[in-house]
Amino acid sequence: MNDFFKVLADETRLRCLALIASYDELCVCELNITLALPQSKISRHLAIMKLNQLVRQRRQGQWMYYALHPDLTTVQREIIKLTVQAVQTQSPFKEDHERYSCLRSNCLENLIPSKILAPTRLAW
Repeated sequence: MNDFFKVLADETRLRCLALIASYDELCVCELNITLALPQSKISRHLAIMKLNQLVRQRRQGQWMYYALHPDLTTVQREIIKLTVQAVQTQSPFKEDHERYSCLRSNCLENLIPSKILAPTRLAW
């Protein structure tokens, strides 16, 4: 449990964990863009969290996705939840959530063909 708190003590890891806990699963590129940090730095912190079994990873094509580790204890999950709640209105965590929300909506809009988004007219 001591390593658990050491992992949470780093701001970059806590920022990553707060986003992952809030949105279930994120790819490295989403964290990279949202946190405005180099991909190598994000990956290094994710590796530390994975080593300490806070997150698990899965590969889909060329992307690596991270989520909370399924083997976290109830106490660990509650600590993460309470920590995220405590920091979510503070900088830089608040801005991280705002940037991710913006990124998410723009990504979805770009992935859906415009003809699907365009309103359809019904012939009566």
